[in-house]
Amino acid sequence: MKPRQTDARKVIGYIRVSTDEQTLGPQVQRTALARWCQQHGAELVDVHADQGISGGADVEARPGLMAAIATLKTHGAGVLLVAKRDRLARDNYVNAMIHRLVERSGATVRSADGSGDGDGPEAVLMRRIVEAFAEYERLLIQARTRAALAVKRARNERVGAPPYGWRLAADGVRLEADPAEQATVARVQQYRREGLTLREIGERLASEGVAPRAGGRWHPQTIANMVKGRLAA
Repeated sequence: MKPRQTDARKVIGYIRVSTDEQTLGPQVQRTALARWCQQHGAELVDVHADQGISGGADVEARPGLMAAIATLKTHGAGVLLVAKRDRLARDNYVNAMIHRLVERSGATVRSADGSGDGDGPEAVLMRRIVEAFAEYERLLIQARTRAALAVKRARNERVGAPPYGWRLAADGVRLEADPAEQATVARVQQYRREGLTLREIGERLASEGVAPRAGGRWHPQTIANMVKGRLAA
């Protein structure tokens, strides 16, 4: 099979911002990508982003990354550009998979800060060092999170947000019913008894101006939990 013909002057940018650190925000990353392209005489054809996605997340769980890789093929771009190597992934397995997918598109991964670029032994070693430290940092964050949750449980403090239909009482520990959300739960159960599907119930709520607590669309699993009464305190 002949390698796909690509143009190294065409660049697809990828931005990732995780939920646990915001030191390298989307605009900072976008600026770094544009600056790199300007310095190298390249065209930043398109930029795709994943907001609130962990560096350890699988490739399939990153719509922005999947779109970026697909766009490489669409435009015949030769470079997938990230601001820093750890924006690509914080897991060596995921990192290797991404590199493989990019290579199959006939392109290469480049970093705007220059770390690990090139094919020489030094560049390969640098990439592996950066990837190893990124994975180590991810594991540290996970360990600290688990430790913090363990302390909360030992103090009988609530871990996580209250289930839909409930809210924290003034003491910050007990739960009390939220009248508005309880009304929504009752409405959902009634709609289900009337024969509506989970998706139809979500659409009905949206048409009535009732949104999930965090905004956005109603997820079918959330509706299912409300129907089955799993969100009771």
